[in-house]
Amino acid sequence: MLDLTFDMPKPKTIAGAKHDWELVIGMEVHAQVSSNAKLFSGASTQFGAEPNSNVAFVDAAMPGMLPVINEYCVEQAVRTGLGLKAEINLKSAFDRKNYFYPDLPQGYQISQLYQPIVGEGEVLIEMGDGTARMVRIERIHMEQDAGKSIHDMDPHMSFVDLNRTGVCLMEIVSRPDIRGPEEAAAYIVKLRQILRYLGTCDGNMQNGNLRADVNVSICLPGAYEKYQETQDFSHLGTRCEIKNMNSMRFIQQAIEVEARRQIAIVEGGGKVDQETRLYDPDKGETRSMRSKEEAHDYRYFPDPDLLPLEIEQAWVDDIEANLPELPDDKKARFISEFGLTGYNASVLTAEVKSANYFEDTVRYVEGTGVDTKETQSAKNSVAHGISNMVVNDLFGALKNANLDISGSPISPEQLGQIVVLMRESVISSKIAKEVFEISFTSGRDPNEIVETEGMKQVTDTGAIEAALDEIIAANPAQVEKAKVNPKLAGWFVGQVMKATGGKANPKAVNELVSKKLNS
Repeated sequence: MLDLTFDMPKPKTIAGAKHDWELVIGMEVHAQVSSNAKLFSGASTQFGAEPNSNVAFVDAAMPGMLPVINEYCVEQAVRTGLGLKAEINLKSAFDRKNYFYPDLPQGYQISQLYQPIVGEGEVLIEMGDGTARMVRIERIHMEQDAGKSIHDMDPHMSFVDLNRTGVCLMEIVSRPDIRGPEEAAAYIVKLRQILRYLGTCDGNMQNGNLRADVNVSICLPGAYEKYQETQDFSHLGTRCEIKNMNSMRFIQQAIEVEARRQIAIVEGGGKVDQETRLYDPDKGETRSMRSKEEAHDYRYFPDPDLLPLEIEQAWVDDIEANLPELPDDKKARFISEFGLTGYNASVLTAEVKSANYFEDTVRYVEGTGVDTKETQSAKNSVAHGISNMVVNDLFGALKNANLDISGSPISPEQLGQIVVLMRESVISSKIAKEVFEISFTSGRDPNEIVETEGMKQVTDTGAIEAALDEIIAANPAQVEKAKVNPKLAGWFVGQVMKATGGKANPKAVNELVSKKLNS
């Protein structure tokens, strides 16, 4: 079970000219649902298709075209809610959010203002210093995405691509529980991790499949605690929304810049206007986009073309019963079952593919029977060694090759072969690194590499002893020094390893050196 006892991080404090100020942050994350078809049409959601090629009549708002709900998108939203430990609303409804924009053909967006599909949930974010914060989820609702306006193809005209129009988005709205830029980035990382584990969103921020609107306000120390006690937002400052953030680094920079802008205004005797702003990373500033609208500005009303959405509890229960193991539970299991360090467990479970790679490697090694007679402690030692190889050797090599785990040239079975070869003393840890490099660059099986390249370590104590005797005979002065200072015995170990091309069994070499020098 996950240990939910933790210390909360201190809020980010920025020193103004007159006061210290704390940050208060809430986030609205737009996650594109992983589905083959759009929310209300059968048009493809494929990214990178020719402009305006994935557009159904209803997406283009042709007269008389009616929306038809995509059940799988609803299932994905429910699955997301369950993964975030949220309340699932068995009855929800769609509303029209009315506004004009060139890439919104209908002149309105179908959303869920009054009755969202998912209610309150939570996300636990862990910080690097061992602290953690529970961020409350207020709601998750489904809505249509808009199209894309393109302004850099012609100096006199703008173009519109409607491929994205009607794609299903989940808007995941948090409470203002985040207290600093680092926490905001950690929240996005954790949320994306959960969505990827669930398979409900691929989290690709570069393609715009996950983007965030960041609400930033400031308050004096002690004011946030009053808000927590009363849930009265008047204790907090006026918030400004920074729109369409799709980079962890830019999110942190924008929060810092916007907070300092608000501090300067308030300390200068001014008033922060509630508005939507854009972050310019080149200039390091936020600039006004438009005044912040309220719900009445959009003239919301129930969509007359869509009946209320009613789902059955049994259907929800079936989705919940088939949820995958989620990151926090997997991390806790890796620590308890395999004896991994918290760090290695965190790194391995950061992506579900990495976690699967590690477990596939462990299963391969277990399947060979190499550890069947060992204690649980010894088996944990093997699993820990595998985790180190994945985290250090494999991830390092993948990074240098600009690859991710799914494109790894060395499979879990091949990495497992290296582990088995070490456990059976066929190769040393030093030779294992050489075998890994050859296998990674060539794709060859480690068993074949060791056999054909003559890389088996020397376990014949007679051959090792003969090499050691020659070294001792040639270095009598060094022998006398080592007898006075046993730490110098390492010199003889190194010489034997050098003489055998690094193939001598290190354990056997150490035992023989100790025996010879003490005789």
